[in-house]
Amino acid sequence: MLQLSNADARRIFIARQGLSRPRGKLGKAELLALIHEIGFVQVDSIATVERAHHHILFARNPSYRHEHLAALLEKDGELFEHWTHDASIIPSAFFIYWKHRFARARDSLAERWRSWHENGFETYVDHVMERVKREGPLMARDFEAEKRPPGGWWNWHPEKTALEYHWRTGTFAIAGREGFQKVYDLTERVIPARHFEGEVSVDAFVDWACSSALERLGFATHGEIAAFWDLVSPDEARRWVAANASRLEPVSIALADGSRTRASHAFRGCAEAFAALPPPPARLRVLSPFDPLLRDRNRAERLFGFTYRIEVFVPAPKRVYGYYVFPILEGDRMVGRIDMKADRKAGVLDVRRLWLEPGVRASTGRLAALDAELGRLARFAGVERVAYLDGWRGA
Repeated sequence: MLQLSNADARRIFIARQGLSRPRGKLGKAELLALIHEIGFVQVDSIATVERAHHHILFARNPSYRHEHLAALLEKDGELFEHWTHDASIIPSAFFIYWKHRFARARDSLAERWRSWHENGFETYVDHVMERVKREGPLMARDFEAEKRPPGGWWNWHPEKTALEYHWRTGTFAIAGREGFQKVYDLTERVIPARHFEGEVSVDAFVDWACSSALERLGFATHGEIAAFWDLVSPDEARRWVAANASRLEPVSIALADGSRTRASHAFRGCAEAFAALPPPPARLRVLSPFDPLLRDRNRAERLFGFTYRIEVFVPAPKRVYGYYVFPILEGDRMVGRIDMKADRKAGVLDVRRLWLEPGVRASTGRLAALDAELGRLARFAGVERVAYLDGWRGA
């Protein structure tokens, strides 16, 4: 069995997540290649500094430009928005596999659909379909003036629920966003025919979902393989591992705390491929809380010894760190976290508090590297300078 040190495991995973790429110019074509490489980019509405999808891409290449992502999504049709573990931007070349997700969504919603049908929900499903067919792209707010029965069983107003139902089950796609509100249209009017047409069998779908996940993880358990795209179940991933034993080999991963190793799977011949992967750059980077390097919190804790949770939904008195705290990567180590917010009216990135991990010193060089990174991030977020608030270094 191939034995991977913890340092090698970190190096491999960081590289497979696109964080060891050379810092050449990131044009539109290079941006599309990057998103193909990492698989997807999570979308989130919180813009404490910058929205998650923009921050994730900026962390991999500071020459990233918002307009290139918008063009690939809304003009070229090379990217589309749907669910992985959460709402994400995904290469449209993968759309044929998402057709299986749509079918599974229809099945999973079947029971709920019956209860909705009893409350007249089918009328709203048909109504929003007819309006979108006739009028073109629409948002939920385009239905807000319509008469409807008072609240009840819908968390959203019924037309919004119907729009989301069509999106989750593949008949609608997101044509764009206005003020982060989704614009819905017929899927065949959003996804180019070269990506929209075609089908794959269930077996081919499961094989792609598992093999493409393992490629992007480098090494993984069957549960980690299933969780990457959240397209297949852990049982399906377990069966895929068993059926593809000839393509795979076992690897043993040393954990960050040195207590034990973790058995995982990798593609056969992985030692040579892993050895060829570059080390991450030594520079310090502030990551998005939704960065794919940390999406699987348990995996991140095993590999980096870094416990990280987003505390947005934690009541303020119970927060350990803060509402929206950013992790800090230096080379191949997670060295701390920082609480900051862009005050766009004042043109300032306010740094509220820095926490360094145990054993990480606040050396002059490290603080200078942090200041340089925050300066880059401030410019990217559209503010002019960084302000360190009183008490930002803690006690």
